[in-house]
Amino acid sequence: MAQQQGASAETAIGGGAVSPSFRNALPYFLSLAVFPLLANAAVNGSWWIAAPYLYFLIPDVFDPWSGADERNMDPRQTLERQLIWYKLSLWTWAILWPATFVFALWQMFMSDHLSVLEIVFMAFVLSVVAQVSFIVGHELIHRRAAWERRVGEFILASVSYPTYASEHIYVHHSLVCTPGDPGSAPKGVSYWRYLPREIKSNLLGAWRFEALRLTRRQRPVWHYTNPFWRYAVETFAWYALLYWLGGPWVVLVYAIICTGIILSMKLINYVQHYGLRRIRLPNGRYERVRTWHSWSSAYKLSNLFFYNMQRHPDHHTAPSRRYPLLQHCGDDVAPQLPGSYTEMASLAVFPKRWFRRMDPLVDHWRAHFYPEIDDWSAYDSPATAERPDCFEVITEIFERAPRLAAWIDRSPELLDTLQEREFADLDLPQGFGPNAEFETIARRGLTRVYWTLEFGVSEMRERIADYPVQDVRESVDATRNWSNDKAFQIGMHTMRGNLTPVEAGTALSNVAEASIVAVLAAIDEDFAGRGATGGLAAAVLGDLASRETAPGTELKVLLVYDGSPEDLYCELCRRIAEALEALSRDSLVFAPLVHGGSGIAACPMDDFASRFAVRGSGREMLDLTRARCVYTFGDAAIEQRFEETRRANLAHGRAGNELIAELRDTTGNRPQLDPASVDQERGGLAEVERAARLLQLTLLRDAPGAQALDAASVFQTAAQRALIPEDAAGRLTEAVTLWRNLLGIRRLIAEDGFEFESARPQVREVIARACGYDDFDALSEAIHETASRAAVDIEAASS
Repeated sequence: MAQQQGASAETAIGGGAVSPSFRNALPYFLSLAVFPLLANAAVNGSWWIAAPYLYFLIPDVFDPWSGADERNMDPRQTLERQLIWYKLSLWTWAILWPATFVFALWQMFMSDHLSVLEIVFMAFVLSVVAQVSFIVGHELIHRRAAWERRVGEFILASVSYPTYASEHIYVHHSLVCTPGDPGSAPKGVSYWRYLPREIKSNLLGAWRFEALRLTRRQRPVWHYTNPFWRYAVETFAWYALLYWLGGPWVVLVYAIICTGIILSMKLINYVQHYGLRRIRLPNGRYERVRTWHSWSSAYKLSNLFFYNMQRHPDHHTAPSRRYPLLQHCGDDVAPQLPGSYTEMASLAVFPKRWFRRMDPLVDHWRAHFYPEIDDWSAYDSPATAERPDCFEVITEIFERAPRLAAWIDRSPELLDTLQEREFADLDLPQGFGPNAEFETIARRGLTRVYWTLEFGVSEMRERIADYPVQDVRESVDATRNWSNDKAFQIGMHTMRGNLTPVEAGTALSNVAEASIVAVLAAIDEDFAGRGATGGLAAAVLGDLASRETAPGTELKVLLVYDGSPEDLYCELCRRIAEALEALSRDSLVFAPLVHGGSGIAACPMDDFASRFAVRGSGREMLDLTRARCVYTFGDAAIEQRFEETRRANLAHGRAGNELIAELRDTTGNRPQLDPASVDQERGGLAEVERAARLLQLTLLRDAPGAQALDAASVFQTAAQRALIPEDAAGRLTEAVTLWRNLLGIRRLIAEDGFEFESARPQVREVIARACGYDDFDALSEAIHETASRAAVDIEAASS
């Protein structure tokens, strides 16, 4: 539809003809009347200062009564010489502004007849009037005549922003309404969030363009043809003049005035393209600029005072067209603002009110011009704004994995990790093999071998050790950043089907363990040489111990120490808890730990033995069924003592007997099985895990040397020892694999409250393929069949 509208845009533009003449050009001289008012205010001060400001309020006040001006001058029938009076208005402003500006500053700081308050008000008025100078400068830098462009640069230099001449022409006009243009604000981004990036990117974008242009001409960046030399000289000339007029205080006031002018100009830029986007075509390019990629406003007085600034849609389709020839664009070919540019700019500084007014209009624009697109999230993404070159992969993520999309929105730098050889060498390009099936198998094989076999904990620790750090805090920060990068790479491989969620769980477990160990090692260095005897064992619990980690896994660590002095070990445990809490903040691997919560537990070895042998709770005992020591401080033998005590507590302690009785209790009604919550349902993950823990306790009593932490290994070991039939063990292993795949993919792609049944087709496809099924319907059927079989096998195994 958008392309069809584009074909008829020329005929849809316009609403009546106007001929070029002195009479029709005369209204564009209205804004020049501000100069005598400004000079009079500078000389007489007092209430006269309000006159130029009130004069510029005329459009705002009387626009509703003046109505809209939809008449157009025909650019094909109008000769350049017929526009002389229109040009004269613009040139006159370009002459009067510098002279009046300098005269006003002279009166403010050299004549010594204005009070401090009057000087403040004059500075404000100058900043208001100078906004029109920006419009004049913008008009002139678009002209073909070199002298007009130089005058435009000089006018822009008068407000300390001549680099706008390069950035606006060569960057903004080229990239407008694409993620690469910082001047085109995405929907939902406030002016205050938009402003810093816009200013920074403008300066850097202009410099990068000019440097590239010189490089292509085989000239050094500091060659005299670099326009930045002119910009620097023009800007310095203004500051030198102001310093000569009144010294550093005048320069400071001038800098403040210029800052206000630039901020106001950026406000107009924000309004002109807010929420509007050019769509990306299948060939990777963006559609060409159309009239519907700028907001239009037809208020008559505002257009007369401000040189048709509000006819911005036509300006972007014909950038070299002079202001009197700019065409009015109607509703069918351009979105219309509900007020004038200045009125909307005043609204934009209040984000909530702005969003309430404009976002529905943006939605209407999208539905009208692009009805075929129902998801604009990738276009609005902060990640797209920060990494526009990654738009294709961002679109893929937003379509298939909402939680990954939230990750890159919070931390766009994660996308940079996809350029690393570690990822790129595994993510083989399309078309490298004889057919798609061969490519899929090769890609999956490479990724699986690397992440589950080759890139283990020791290799990961070496990578983390390469980061230069000086203390524990820096070690925590570096480790968190590294682990987030790896978690994102693993997530991308899982989303693309190169890893199953269970395989990703192994890789994420290695990442988690390497991260924990790196932090503990940094703490160990701080505590080395303090004269402590004995040692401390740090053990991970739950999914971390059984190597079934998913994004957002709870970080549970048990610290058991045996030595003296005890207060030193208490201090060590406190430091470990603080460091691991810091590691869990903003982590993609761990759920955030609450300070003082139950995630980190510590106790002496004697207390550990007696407590769990006699009075440990069922929950604490259940944690011990999946516990694995990952690091020791001091005497390394404490790891063996910890493991022997753990097994003894589980096999022979009273609390262990209570846990067995609790696990055998299967009473209670369970709701119907749902793919989004398989963990708590009948035959679901919770019941499978309960059965595995019950068998594990039996194994520990019958064969103390048996070591099996994950449920699948428990079932297989139990079958080998004839505790359950082999076919039942196989079915339960298949069940736990399916549940773990479902849990892993849910943690990877789904935000809280996510409903699988209402998910987009692409998301449901990712879920199904992650679990080994071609479509979601087949997966749903398999879930019910697997749960039914697992419930029967669990009941038989528990009896």
